[in-house]
Amino acid sequence: MKDNHQAAAARLLEAYASGRPCEPVRDLIDGVDDAYAVQNLVTERWLAQRRRPAGRKIGLTSVAAQRRFGAASPDSGVLFADMAVPDGAEIPAGTLLRPLVEAEVAIVLERDLTYERHTVADVIRATAFALPAIEIADSRIRDWDLTFTDTVADNASAGRYVLGTRPVPLRDADLRMAGMVIERRGEQVSTGIGANCLGHPLHTVVWLADTLVGSGQPLRAGDTVLTGALGPVVPAEAGDVFEARIDGLGDVRVAFAGHEGPALEEEA
Repeated sequence: MKDNHQAAAARLLEAYASGRPCEPVRDLIDGVDDAYAVQNLVTERWLAQRRRPAGRKIGLTSVAAQRRFGAASPDSGVLFADMAVPDGAEIPAGTLLRPLVEAEVAIVLERDLTYERHTVADVIRATAFALPAIEIADSRIRDWDLTFTDTVADNASAGRYVLGTRPVPLRDADLRMAGMVIERRGEQVSTGIGANCLGHPLHTVVWLADTLVGSGQPLRAGDTVLTGALGPVVPAEAGDVFEARIDGLGDVRVAFAGHEGPALEEEA
């Protein structure tokens, strides 16, 4: 089976390197443990290339998403510092394959989370602040032809992420009731609420903290955690400009190269 893990990792790494999507890897792996083993192999290759880990992303945090993929839980992937896009910046054309935009709450930790089982209070004590975020999901698998094992193996379909720049203490935001709106060039294209993430975005962090301790890779001080989509994802095309607003946290923007007209920073 280890040979299959290596083959699946090689398939994904070739898609990353070439910029061409690959076939699903589910023919090479069997179950979620295998999928995370492949994700770890890909991560080890990136660490050997001196990419710096910056945190974790959580996916499939709604019941609807889990049903779609036949999953019994969320999934997670590794965030690297070179995946971060500055607020308001433009992503160069050809950087991603078939990006999807979603708005999320980002949690930034100031303490490690190393208990075998965590509570929401543990997460609150460990949190430095929250930020509004846009996650840009992307898949190396052709045409988003995914099962749960495919997306887990492919680093939970991580692409890029954008963080807002105004940190907000948890006491100053009601994350469960926080409403979210995504606009594409001023047109509303997605809405949601914090309760869409396992009932509360902090619940997803509890799940992640417990899961990672179990795998020997606990969350550490300084980690950024993307807690899951607050509403439906939106496909991104060349020339699109997105703004996400989350009640109590503020807004965050990103553009995709290829649009005509004034630069992002010159728009009203």
